[in-house]
Amino acid sequence: MMPKETAADRAGGEHILACLSSSPSNARIMHTASKMAAAFRGSFTALYVQTPGSRSMSASDRERLHANMRLAENLGADIAVVEGEDVVEQIAEFVRVSGITILVLGRSSTSRRHIWSPPPLSERIREQTPDIDVHIIPDPASDSDYRERRVYLPGQILSGVSDVLIMGVILTLVTVLGSLFLRLHFAEYNITPVYILGVLLISVFTRGYACSVIGAVLSVVLFNFFLTEPRFTFHAYGSGYPVTFAIMLATAIITGTLANRLKDQIKLSAQAAYRSKILFDTDQLLSKAHGEEEILQVTAEQLRKLLGCGVAVYPERDGRLGDCVFYSLPDEPSRPDPGEEERKVADWALHSRNKAGASTEVFPDASFLFLPVVIRSHAYGVIAVDCRGISLDVPFDSVLLSIVGECALAIESYRNHKEKEEAAVRARNEQLRADLLRAISHDLRTPLTSISGNADNLLRSGNEMDAETRTQVYRDIYEDAQWLISLVENLLAISRIREGKMELRLSPQPVAEVLEEALLHVRGRGHALRIDRTDLSDGGEKLLMARMDAKLVIQVIINLADNAVKYTPAGTEILIGACRRGPEILIHVTDTGPGIPDEDKPYVFDMFYTGRNSVADSRRSLGLGLSLCRSIVRAHGGELTLRDNDPHGCIFEFTLPAEEVMLHE
Repeated sequence: MMPKETAADRAGGEHILACLSSSPSNARIMHTASKMAAAFRGSFTALYVQTPGSRSMSASDRERLHANMRLAENLGADIAVVEGEDVVEQIAEFVRVSGITILVLGRSSTSRRHIWSPPPLSERIREQTPDIDVHIIPDPASDSDYRERRVYLPGQILSGVSDVLIMGVILTLVTVLGSLFLRLHFAEYNITPVYILGVLLISVFTRGYACSVIGAVLSVVLFNFFLTEPRFTFHAYGSGYPVTFAIMLATAIITGTLANRLKDQIKLSAQAAYRSKILFDTDQLLSKAHGEEEILQVTAEQLRKLLGCGVAVYPERDGRLGDCVFYSLPDEPSRPDPGEEERKVADWALHSRNKAGASTEVFPDASFLFLPVVIRSHAYGVIAVDCRGISLDVPFDSVLLSIVGECALAIESYRNHKEKEEAAVRARNEQLRADLLRAISHDLRTPLTSISGNADNLLRSGNEMDAETRTQVYRDIYEDAQWLISLVENLLAISRIREGKMELRLSPQPVAEVLEEALLHVRGRGHALRIDRTDLSDGGEKLLMARMDAKLVIQVIINLADNAVKYTPAGTEILIGACRRGPEILIHVTDTGPGIPDEDKPYVFDMFYTGRNSVADSRRSLGLGLSLCRSIVRAHGGELTLRDNDPHGCIFEFTLPAEEVMLHE
């Protein structure tokens, strides 16, 4: 099935509006409006106005209304639903706020039945919207006599026993109050409003229209029987009493009817407010959801709350339906979820990108309504609404589609964000790889050139050199080779850490010996700077023990010391020490150099970052040391940090888990 063209796909200036109804001729109006939209290359909107009387629509009219709505959707219309008591006013207001330029209406051939009958809907709309083009589509004679049939539910007309009791109590109270007014010699025109007030209270506190009408009649009867002369009879002496009774009855009936209509309007407004709240909450929850499963779960729970029925979710997995997740109502936990037959309908909805199942023309015998979570012809799953025992009204159907659309938009945004993150990670990895190759090619060239040159000098004129010069050449070759070995070890360590293949060989180690070993390696490289270690005693303890992989921790200390040597001027004092801090051993490397600028501190532990300082030894600029050190320390469960030394300089310190010392004499 080809995806249908929507109003959003058209780019014309005309905006055409057609009104949805349950009339058999409404399908012709939808077709005409769709053709006009295609001819003008404009947008097409189908509007349905829900009134308080819409809930009294017969089953056949309701089915026809849904069919007309499905037709409008297939023709590419945007469905809009508004609510109000006056259809004409709602249409006129929608025309004003939505920029409608052409209004398509149907006109029946029947004339006004009485002088006092209201004019046809088309005439009233033309009076309310004089500034737009109104196209009237004549109805065929076959459906010209169609009138929407209403089927009132028992609760809309009849009342229960409790309502009858409420009516009786209110009429009794107003009769007693009227008798009291009569004893106080109030005029009868002061007593009449009391009964009208009673009818109004009956309309407010009871359901349906029966109590309002019966209460209006009884109020006149009670007023005549108890409060007019002769009392306790249904006769009246005054010649004007029949007119009073008629006006009182009419006023009471009108008051009761208006009160009931107001109650229906309030109920309609409350339902609209509840649906708006559900939509708002759904938008908020979807914006906070993480992952497609959570987005689908939020959508299902909001639909379950809105419709009061179970909801099933079929996520999309590589173009196919995933496992069904059914969210049943709390009071019906054992209600069966969709079976294999229903799954076939869900699979059809996924691949056709159209809804199917209950209340549709496709698989109408299904127990669930299946809605594909689709946007821009891409389906992210199917949401199924349990229609067993419920009937979806037009407003709920509209909100249902809106929520499913929000779900599709949220999933698409999540996937786009995830793809951007993955692309950023790939780009960052490619950049790291490029930086690594560039840095290695630069850093390897200098020491290898030095080794090659010194070796060539030894081969060509080694015998002519004095012992001191020859020893210096050997030392240079040795230091360059040691630096290359350290570089390779750092690269291998970084690679193992990144791939999660580093295996720590943890064991209790004396901190003093580890520091001594590290200092030997640093001094063995011929650094001219004086490096001293601080006193390792802490509170009288002469032996600090830490649980560590000694080889890796030595590498950390060497890297930190090398870093201090490279970026501090000659003569700078560098101190390496350790102390106990609670359950941890704190090891620090302190220098009194110029320090690191505040703007560089957030980046010093990034790979390949070498700061703004120029390094005298140009080959030592790969920038792996601090990144590697932090990775090794974190693998031990510690943390490597940087802080300023007072009055100047830097302190790099890291923690290791302390190990208790057991001394046996």
